[in-house]
Amino acid sequence: MQDRNFDDIALKFAQNIYGTTKGRIRQAILWQELDALLETLPARSLNILDVGGGQGQIACGLAARGHQVLLCDISGEMLQRAREHAAQQDVLDNMQFKQISAQQVAQCLDKPADLVLFHAVLEWVAEPEAILATLYEALAPGGILSLMFYNLHGQILSTAAHGNFGWLEVGMKKGKKKTLSPDYPRDPQQVYQWLQSCGFIIERRAGIRVFHDYMHDKQRRIDEFDRLLAIETQYCRQEPFISLGRYIHVTARKPGPKDLL
Repeated sequence: MQDRNFDDIALKFAQNIYGTTKGRIRQAILWQELDALLETLPARSLNILDVGGGQGQIACGLAARGHQVLLCDISGEMLQRAREHAAQQDVLDNMQFKQISAQQVAQCLDKPADLVLFHAVLEWVAEPEAILATLYEALAPGGILSLMFYNLHGQILSTAAHGNFGWLEVGMKKGKKKTLSPDYPRDPQQVYQWLQSCGFIIERRAGIRVFHDYMHDKQRRIDEFDRLLAIETQYCRQEPFISLGRYIHVTARKPGPKDLL
């Protein structure tokens, strides 16, 4: 098993993820979660590490708020797109870029991070628990991991809802390697156990696209987007909807001095 590099499908990634209603909902719920966790961190310019940051939409947004962001990715094509996006947003002064893997992030930090972003990467890596342990070490005490991962339960539900029984019966094995269907969908309970084994304290969870992907009338996703987003926002932080999201976002904190008392 090996980790995924998106050099070969960077354009497809941009079009299929960020140029759609599913991308808009993903970004909206992510920012709601980031706004909530930022309120719990020191009110100053934060040191942020974005691991597998891709084209940098979230990283540039945080840099625009005055934070210092180091964006790492193994894809040179993705990093170039991130630099271009940062230049367009006029935030290059607050950003750095490194072409390294998640396993190497500890080597490029001058000091521990206040916040680590690890969005839509866990489902592409072959050794997830080891990488989560690396990210734990990269954080300062009291720092936060913003983790978003592709949910196995959501994949099963969507596959069955769309009548793809044959694919479900063979365990949803990928036929093509160069697709945007994740290599390793994650069982939420296993992810939570990994985080806790590393030492993280799980503070918040949210499902991302808890309704959108299961709608049969795809045109309504576009025509009634605002209503759909409002309903997603209303239900995405309660069960059973968290566990049905196509992605799940977890806010996990590395214990600080107050937690150790």
